[in-house]
Amino acid sequence: MRYSRDMIGYGENAPDPRWPGGARIAVQIVMNYEEGGENSIEHGDAASEAFLSEIIGAQPWPGQRHWNMESIYDYGARAGFWRLHRLLKDIPVTVYGVATALERAPEQVAAMQRAGWEIATHGYKWIDYRNIPREVEAEHIAKAVELHTRVTGERPRGFYQGRTSMNTVALGCEEGGFEYLADTIADDLPYWHVHQGKPQLMVPYTMDANDMRFSSGQGFGTGVEFFDYLRDSFDVLYAEGAAGAPKMMSIGLHCRLAGRPGRAIAIQKFLEHARAHEGVWFASRLDIARHWAKEHPYQPRLRPSEMERDVFVSTFGGIYEHSPFIAERVWDGEMGRVHDTPGGLSARMAQVFRAASDEERLGVLIAHPDLAGKLAEAKRLTAESTSEQASAGLDALTDAERAEFQRVNTEYVEKHGFPFIIAVRDHDKAGIMAAMQARLANDTKTERDTAERQVMRIAELRLKDALKG
Repeated sequence: MRYSRDMIGYGENAPDPRWPGGARIAVQIVMNYEEGGENSIEHGDAASEAFLSEIIGAQPWPGQRHWNMESIYDYGARAGFWRLHRLLKDIPVTVYGVATALERAPEQVAAMQRAGWEIATHGYKWIDYRNIPREVEAEHIAKAVELHTRVTGERPRGFYQGRTSMNTVALGCEEGGFEYLADTIADDLPYWHVHQGKPQLMVPYTMDANDMRFSSGQGFGTGVEFFDYLRDSFDVLYAEGAAGAPKMMSIGLHCRLAGRPGRAIAIQKFLEHARAHEGVWFASRLDIARHWAKEHPYQPRLRPSEMERDVFVSTFGGIYEHSPFIAERVWDGEMGRVHDTPGGLSARMAQVFRAASDEERLGVLIAHPDLAGKLAEAKRLTAESTSEQASAGLDALTDAERAEFQRVNTEYVEKHGFPFIIAVRDHDKAGIMAAMQARLANDTKTERDTAERQVMRIAELRLKDALKG
């Protein structure tokens, strides 16, 4: 089975985004413009809207107009947009514009353009695509791009569907004209997603620093709570940036939600807080996408989870000395992005090794050559073993040293039934000899456990070499 989700991302050490001017944080504000694109029988839909409004727990009204719901959305267009516009017109904002909503908002679109805001597409209609057939959603994306272009004068460079289906991201990639997709909340930094062999930049969005939580029971109750959350998010990310790991902060706003007076004050206070700090880059999502593509262009790399079985076994079958069954069982099990890293693949191989039978694990131990033994002298070691033994100077022993190694090796095998095994890259020649002499006195059970741990450590080091870069 191939697991599609990427559960590792950048891991412990995220890349330095190298934000312009050495900024410690990139602040990205989104205004969702959905008013006029929501579900309504007047828009040709089967029922009224029921999502993201002041009416907690609202339900669709099949075949009927919901006057309160519609007027809440109308507020966003008539009043909320202009309040947010006054607060944000001097900042690079990204608008997620539903195409049919933009078409019904010529004055608002003109104001967005005067402010120099990026207008990304928020799809053709602001509806739930969960159960929409793939071909219909693809048609809607094409219609969104076409209508958006007619309304704004240029095609959108970013795409955020929002109420996605399982096909949305794939369809966004396949459309081919987007510099970034935003239907992800998986990271604090942009990242490259590969679909059908082609890279697509993803610029993550947010569901937490988002005024949508005013419309949910467990969300924000007051503007103070919203401001507190934005401020705390900013402060944590700013501190991480000051410590050398800058990130991106996304903020999501809706005209009918944050555009209300008691909530808009939170945006005003947040802007004052952020502007009081040095090294803050306010940017549109397109600004961030283009910066990332320039500073961190897509780099293809070896991905074990995408290999064919024979290639995988050929490449990694020797990680456990002369024991390709480990690689075979790894490939036959669940693999995903987490196994494309040295640590991830090493952990998976170790899991398979531990699950092997006692006889199989002993066979792996026996397959290891003696250190500085006859195979090394005859140059019959595997390439991995040759390199490892050379790293500790075991390929350049004096006659006396070689004799001592062979003597201890012989005693060790006679006592325990398998060769002395140690991750030689963790030691020097003297340390290896000292370990051999000390471990010779151990009982066989203790040595069996120690040798198996060393086998897994050797595999870990080999995989670091095989997957570096």
